[in-house]
Order: sequence, then C-alpha cells, then structure tokens
Amino acid sequence: MGFLKGKRALIVGVASNRSIAWGIAESMSKQGCDIALTYQNDKLKKRVLKCAEVCNSDIVIPCDVSTDEEIQRTFKLLKKSWDKFDILVHSVAYADREELDGNYVEVTTRDGFLKAHEISSYSFTALAKEALPMLNNNGSLLTLSYLGAQRAIPNYNVMGIAKASLEANVRYMAAALGEDKGIRVNAVSAGPIKTLAASGIRNFGKLLDYAASSSALKRNITIEEVGNASAFLCSDLASGITGEVVYIDAGYNFYEKGADLDL
Repeated sequence: MGFLKGKRALIVGVASNRSIAWGIAESMSKQGCDIALTYQNDKLKKRVLKCAEVCNSDIVIPCDVSTDEEIQRTFKLLKKSWDKFDILVHSVAYADREELDGNYVEVTTRDGFLKAHEISSYSFTALAKEALPMLNNNGSLLTLSYLGAQRAIPNYNVMGIAKASLEANVRYMAAALGEDKGIRVNAVSAGPIKTLAASGIRNFGKLLDYAASSSALKRNITIEEVGNASAFLCSDLASGITGEVVYIDAGYNFYEKGADLDL
C-alpha cells in the first residue's frame, strides 16, 4: 500500500509528460493518491488528458491563474468531483521570453516584472485562498522553485526575482496556514531539467551540462526524482516539515565544483 493511499491531490500546471508537474503527479499516483490535473489552455488539453489516463484520473480541469475568476471557476469544477482534498501542487511560472535573454537590467520591463511575479508567485497564494475551504486538516501545499532564487543565473533574469518572491511566499503561507488546520507549505528547488518551460531560456543546454559536471553526484536529475521527493513532502511521513525549500539537484546548490577547473 502506498504512503499516499486515501489522499487526493490537485496538480496545477501540467504541460506535458516531460514536465516536472507530471513527474510529481505520476509519483503520487504510484503511492496510491487520487489525482486531478489542470491545463492552462486548449492547446495543452490533449497532452494533459493523456497524462490523466496514465494515473487513472478522469478529473481534468482548465485553470488559467492570471485571473481570480478563472481560479474560482477551477475549484467550482473540482467540487463537482471532490468535496474535500489533501494536496495542492503549484507548478506555474511565466516570464516573457525576451526578458530571459541578455543583461537583466537592460531587458527587464515594468510590465514583464509584474507579470512574472503575478503568475509565478502570487498565483500560489491565490490558489491557496480558494482551495482552503476544501482542504482537509493536515493538508499540504507544494510549489516549485529553482536556484535562481538564491543566485544570479545567466539569462534567468526576472524569473529568478519571481522565484525569490515565491520562496518568501512559502514561508509566509506556512505561518498563516499552520495553526488552525495544520496545513503545511513547502517548495522543492529542482536542478535544471529539459522541459517545455526551460526551452525559453537562452543557452539552457550549456546550463544543463554545467550543472551536471559541477554537482556532487556529477549528473543531472530527473522528473521522477523530483516527483518522489515531492510525494514524500506532501505525505504524512513529512508531517513535521513546513516552510522549507528542499533542493533536489544532485548536490549542485552546495557543491558546484568548477566544471572547467581542475581542483
């Protein structure tokens, strides 16, 4: 019997079977969790429906986090299938492509800065607010961050600032939601993975190679590894963990032996 048997999880932000959100959904499903998936738009719907089939889910709901009305609609639709659930996974981030290429100060705009924060950070709070009446006691919220929240990563630019906001968001949400219902809020900071979202970052292939050669384990990670760790964090096995950012990056965040240096 899996350690998530009897739990229900809403996974927001699946884009394809290569996305980190899918790795999380699949791992949770293997541990006995019932899964509901969302898709951003009709372009992605077919891909998400295929993912839902793999984890035996018939709950696939549209969710555009850019407006409160759309988020409210998502939970109204979810309530037709579930009255309560246990886990919310937020795997949503966005920045204009032209702001992920070049000198940060030169390419960042006011509108782009605000949009990146609204979609990548505020949407986590907005989803939690609407989910709260449906969340069971001792539920769990999880979001996805990246090392660019702590370090200046070339071309990651405004997305790094938004991820720093998201990590602060995790701590404040954990403090706000822990007392009354025992709801835990955490983030996983995954190493670079070749996903649809990552394709918008210039020279991402070089970043991938550098992370592999500079990490303690001398390799990149997989969506399955992120999924397994995320499933644990959202389970009762991690009942004492909240407000944390957990690194799943083969040790790159603390080690980083220079790829081009013979040390």
